[in-house]
Amino acid sequence: MKFLKGLLVFISIVFFMLIAYSFSNNFFEPKAFNFMVKNFTASHNGSDDIVIIVIDDKSIGKYRWPWKRELYCKIFDYFKYYAKPAVVVNDSIFATPDTENPDSDRKYFKSISRLDNLVVGFDLLLNKDENLTTSYNTNFDKKFGISIKDHRTFVPESCYESLIPFPEPYFNAVKMAGSVKTPVSRDSFLRGIPYVIQYNNKLYPALSLRTFSYLNGNEGYDVYEDTIVGEKSGIKIPRNNDLGGFYTLIKFYKRYGNTGYTHKTYSALDIMESYDQLKSGEPPTINPDIFNGKIVFFGANVKAAATGLSDVQRTPVSNEHSGVDIQATALDNLISNDFMHQVEPSHNLLITAVLMLITYLLIRNFSLFVSATILFVITMSYLILCGYLFYKGVAISVITPISLELITMIFAYSHRFILEGRNKEKIKTAMGKYISEDIMKSVVKNIDELKLGGKKANVTVLFSDIRGFTSMSEKLSADEVSVILNEYFTEMEPIVTKHHGVINKFIGDAVMVIFGEPIQDKHHPVNAIKCAYEMLQKVDELQKKWLSEGKPKIEIGIGINTGDVFVGNIGSEKRMEYTVIGDTVNLASRIESYNKVYKTNFLISSSTYACVKNIVDVIKISNVTIRGKSKKMDLYEVISLIG
Repeated sequence: MKFLKGLLVFISIVFFMLIAYSFSNNFFEPKAFNFMVKNFTASHNGSDDIVIIVIDDKSIGKYRWPWKRELYCKIFDYFKYYAKPAVVVNDSIFATPDTENPDSDRKYFKSISRLDNLVVGFDLLLNKDENLTTSYNTNFDKKFGISIKDHRTFVPESCYESLIPFPEPYFNAVKMAGSVKTPVSRDSFLRGIPYVIQYNNKLYPALSLRTFSYLNGNEGYDVYEDTIVGEKSGIKIPRNNDLGGFYTLIKFYKRYGNTGYTHKTYSALDIMESYDQLKSGEPPTINPDIFNGKIVFFGANVKAAATGLSDVQRTPVSNEHSGVDIQATALDNLISNDFMHQVEPSHNLLITAVLMLITYLLIRNFSLFVSATILFVITMSYLILCGYLFYKGVAISVITPISLELITMIFAYSHRFILEGRNKEKIKTAMGKYISEDIMKSVVKNIDELKLGGKKANVTVLFSDIRGFTSMSEKLSADEVSVILNEYFTEMEPIVTKHHGVINKFIGDAVMVIFGEPIQDKHHPVNAIKCAYEMLQKVDELQKKWLSEGKPKIEIGIGINTGDVFVGNIGSEKRMEYTVIGDTVNLASRIESYNKVYKTNFLISSSTYACVKNIVDVIKISNVTIRGKSKKMDLYEVISLIG
């Protein structure tokens, strides 16, 4: 039963810990990830080889939105005829033609058709588009697909049912396309990007990976369970299995200057005006030479939200992170071969388990101060390690191990206090067999003030002794003597307790009882008399029982005295005893011994008699010479209690 109870408790704790682990991992860990990325990972700017052209408020202030598409021609022709960028990336979706300005669209298609190094975006849909034909999918794959070989042992179903088709003139004009799909987590934060995306049983590159492929001679890729490998560049792109799909954490950068971007940006208006200036032979606002060999991204600005141009996501480094800057960052990771690596879930679980085990062992084996200090050092060291790993681009669980460590501390300290409480109860029970329970309670109550010393108090002292014990013990074996004594004392102890007495000590076959201390009792003389009388009655019962068992008949003598004593702790600092000392104690012992002289069983002193004379019938024994006393004194034999 004890084993089953322990097993049930263990299973309950493990179940609770698993729930706590899951809860922390899903709710607290993402927030910790954001904090660590913003403060440690995003420690430097993005590459200077990547620049962004943005449609900002200044551009819209000059040319009222919506723009005719021929306005874009100035930007693309600027990079076709004047600047020499390595590649131009258009982070936008062309879904519907401008039916009101078809000539403007034709100029746009003609302009982008002249750019052989232009990469555009396409988007996917979760729902199936019935108007999308099989032939379009085939033609799309033939024109925009690249070599991506799937080596995975398990290929899940794609969640995308269709793509947003390009109008035919746009389809014919562009030469390279990549997915702009950037799914977010359950808390609406974007922390990573799928560099490869699955659609219609085919694998397509993201906008950033398609650009990277072009920069490396249109290289292909091999896809494995946890890695995407470049055929020419040899790049190894980590894939996070726990996040699903081909999701790869983005290694974010800090903002570039005072802008909201992590890469250098230029206004679309400045590029357009520079194009007009160059065409007119005037010095341009933006010298096209600064774009030579650069990677140019083109997209909308965050602040243009009122126009419908807003393309923002919540990321660890910004609540309004420009989509074009996110795409630029994803490409920057590829070019720099610098990725955010996710620690395997099994490793995070192992780290958490080790911290929990260390926490429990420390609390189990060391004092509260020592264990708390060591755990504080361990926790701070772990946080410093997490900061260092995030700085190096390694994402490790931060809050979950510490949360579980804290919960383990609570369980461990609770368990320790329970065990200590049980041990204390065991000790108290065991010590109660050696010293009076009331004395023990007094010691425990004043444990912090325990010291040598005491006080003067008025008490009643009772001595009880077995008659002829020495001769009886000579006739019996040690075991038989032990059985009789143990049974006798076992019957006497409850009677003493019942009348608020405290057994101070056993002296062989004798017992010394104190009334009035440490249990405060103003009627201690009366209770002492009642206790003694009941003890004698119980001995009469035991005599009959022992005679029936063939054991010897025993008699006891009782002596009682009332007076002032010293009560408290005596001995040394290392070994002390709670007791009473004084003439009152000595006299009580000597009065008891006179039972042998007068063939009596129950004698009390005159000081005790003065306190109880209304409740006892006595026979006075006058002028008794007590050893150690210069004056004779009266003793009283108690015959019975009145009433």
